[in-house]
Amino acid sequence: MLKKLVGITSALALTLGLAACGGTETGGSSSSESESSTTSVGEQVDYKIIGIDPGAGLMNLTINQIIPEYGLDDWDVVEGSSAAMAAALKKAYDKEEPIIVTGWSPHWKFASYDLKYLEDPKGLYGGAEDVNTIVRLGLKEDHPDAYKLLDQFNWEPEHIETVMNLIQEGDEPADAAAQWVSENEELVSAWTEGVNEVDGEEFSMLYVAWDDVIASSHVVENVLESVGYEVDLVQVDAGPMWAGVASGSGDALVGAWLPTTHADYYAEYEGKFEDLGPNLTGTKLGLVVPAYMDIDSIEDLKE
Repeated sequence: MLKKLVGITSALALTLGLAACGGTETGGSSSSESESSTTSVGEQVDYKIIGIDPGAGLMNLTINQIIPEYGLDDWDVVEGSSAAMAAALKKAYDKEEPIIVTGWSPHWKFASYDLKYLEDPKGLYGGAEDVNTIVRLGLKEDHPDAYKLLDQFNWEPEHIETVMNLIQEGDEPADAAAQWVSENEELVSAWTEGVNEVDGEEFSMLYVAWDDVIASSHVVENVLESVGYEVDLVQVDAGPMWAGVASGSGDALVGAWLPTTHADYYAEYEGKFEDLGPNLTGTKLGLVVPAYMDIDSIEDLKE
């Protein structure tokens, strides 16, 4: 950003100097436009893409495929967290500064800011992903009613984004989940159809601290508790989340992004869990920028 500001200041000084000397044949504004046109997107963002958790499938895909396949050898993907990425995006957006982040939908940021995905002409990010429900082997026999509820759990991006927005606006995840459940009784009743009430059976759910997974996990926790389960909701990293369900120390997770983001974990533990299929469809992965940035494709990042 310093480079960009220096470029703008230099261009302004040059333009004023030319005006004082009587201008040029093409007019006094041409130098500023020329300077702006020669400032690459890479220089504007210091050749950095703001990422999320190290080891996340989105990060691995960006580092190991996007960077080399698009020839972005001078670029770095900054590891951090979903929260850190969102904070950096907000800071830049509020100042209308350029920024590039690893992004996915559904996410509250698309409701809060005017953003766009960069086109991926090589198709490396793939098409829309699904978010699946994964349970431990033997869950159907040990907790048949929880199994049935989880198997029937299914919603749309606009549903989860409502919960995410409530959390982003300051509600505690449990409170946001409770509000959404109370306002969507018809959909929730489809999840609980044929599910019997239980008497305080313990149930463990694992989740990662991604905004969408926080929202979905707390909603499912609320509904499970409404039929009598005592739910232990445990936040872990992605690796331990999958390992926990595969080992049986955790009963279920509802935030498995497939086939790309969690592909490595799926392959590593395949055969040690049961995949109940998608609970959410229509997701997307990619590089995201504010709409005010004059860039449309990942190819534009290469000078």
